[in-house]
Amino acid sequence: MEYGFELLKKERSTGARLGRIKTPHGEFSTPVFMPVGTRGSVKGLSPADLEEIGVDIILANTYHLYLRPGHELIGSLGGLHRFMNWHGPILTDSGGFQVFSLCGLRKIDEGGVRFNSHLDGSKCVLTPESAIGIQEALGADIIMPLDECTPYPADREYALNSMNLTHRWALRCKAAKSANGQALFGIVQGGMYGDLREDSARTLVDIGFDGYAVGGLSVGEEKALMQEMAYAALRHLPEDRPRYLMGVGAPEDLVFGVEAGVDMFDCVMPTRNARNGTLFTRRGKLVIKNAQYERDPSPVEEGCSCYTCRNFSRAYLRHLFMSGEILAARLNTVHNLYYYAGLMKEMRSAIKDDRFEAFKKGFFEDRALTGRE
Repeated sequence: MEYGFELLKKERSTGARLGRIKTPHGEFSTPVFMPVGTRGSVKGLSPADLEEIGVDIILANTYHLYLRPGHELIGSLGGLHRFMNWHGPILTDSGGFQVFSLCGLRKIDEGGVRFNSHLDGSKCVLTPESAIGIQEALGADIIMPLDECTPYPADREYALNSMNLTHRWALRCKAAKSANGQALFGIVQGGMYGDLREDSARTLVDIGFDGYAVGGLSVGEEKALMQEMAYAALRHLPEDRPRYLMGVGAPEDLVFGVEAGVDMFDCVMPTRNARNGTLFTRRGKLVIKNAQYERDPSPVEEGCSCYTCRNFSRAYLRHLFMSGEILAARLNTVHNLYYYAGLMKEMRSAIKDDRFEAFKKGFFEDRALTGRE
């Protein structure tokens, strides 16, 4: 199956969109949330767990898989899908954000990024061309160009120069890509300057990509500013290509993004919070270590059909977490990803029925109820 995107519907009263993406490893509906499997694994869960939860596509990271075990090894074993026994679509991030987070351990210039491995300190180089080559060896269905994630805060001159470097790298990535059926998305940058975000979106559209991502957000700025910058980019992206808001993933942010016309999301929030004992429910967050749950026989959320809620009480989950049991992270992650998958499914249904505004109103009313967890 070749890559393709079909816009099925745009909600009349909002920018919310319903779509379908086809890849060589299957198709999925949008809007969609992609759990993060950085090193070829969504922490604590098997591919069978993900399928039962209803996950359609996962994200893996080029930077981490390049360092360990190496893209050559993965490629020689049949690619990332076979290596991790995941049969659905995979998107790989180019590693730009991870390089951004290295700070003092990296140097950025026109050629690419020189950095010291966080594993053993060895010197490494990542160029636009090698980022594409690594992702081609991994065999992901959707791949990303190397970009510079502009830090926050950054002055206008830095943001402009960073954006232009990202554009030049995007051209090199597109030129380096083989005609192998993988989809290549461009990444909008521009820091926290709306006009730069608009210029970046227009430039990338002129270059031409299979889809477009908005990067460099949720890096410390206030939510209102994040939303403003996302809107600035999204309104200049084409209707006939998927739109991906990178690294943004609080439930409230997903609702905002879908209303603004975003089709794809990823974030470590549901899995990382699960490992830290924080669970997502319709009424907000539930912190399982709290003493009030010591004798609570209820599931995490009444009416939830996930494996965790069908079988275990809050009291048991608190016991596992307080005891440091590995099972705590696993069961919490099952619930959180099930919640996220369910939230996306609800939004797709609301768009289909032209009732997204009513869905949004109910979503925020649920979270404002007295007795919030």
